[in-house]
Amino acid sequence: MIYYVYALIVFILDQITKRLVVVYMEEYESRSVIGDFFMLTSHRNRGAAFGILQNQRWFFIIATTIVVIGIVWYLQKLRKSGEPKKLLKTALGLLLGGAIGNFLDRALFGEVVDFMHFHFEFSLLGADVDYDFAIFNLADSAIVIGVALIFLDSLLVWRKERRGLAHEHQDQA
Repeated sequence: MIYYVYALIVFILDQITKRLVVVYMEEYESRSVIGDFFMLTSHRNRGAAFGILQNQRWFFIIATTIVVIGIVWYLQKLRKSGEPKKLLKTALGLLLGGAIGNFLDRALFGEVVDFMHFHFEFSLLGADVDYDFAIFNLADSAIVIGVALIFLDSLLVWRKERRGLAHEHQDQA
């Protein structure tokens, strides 16, 4: 099934990029990619997104195990149903790859390697904005994109169902 291949690609790219950061950068070292806007910053995270739930390793291991089992179960259910649902399956593949990538880091090292660092600096309505976005990795990106695609799929299904109901009402009139 191609969606497991997507998960494998995400997982492999995530692990390669994290290892490159660990091998070639000191922790907290930053290297500019696009000025001060986009930098590679070697960072370790013992929590979840935005540094919440620090040092809750076993919670994340258990939660991720449940999530991974759920994703695989649902992908298998979708496969057996024969429904196309390509967008949803792609989203689940991205989620699966990202979840396993961060899971492996937590299980083996007790922390996740983050390195993508965006800094926003601009003026808006006379106010200066200077904001560092939370440092993240490819697994995190795949998870966020997967969730966004699930949301998009839900909206498209809702829209389709709504149109179907509208047509039914027109036919009954």
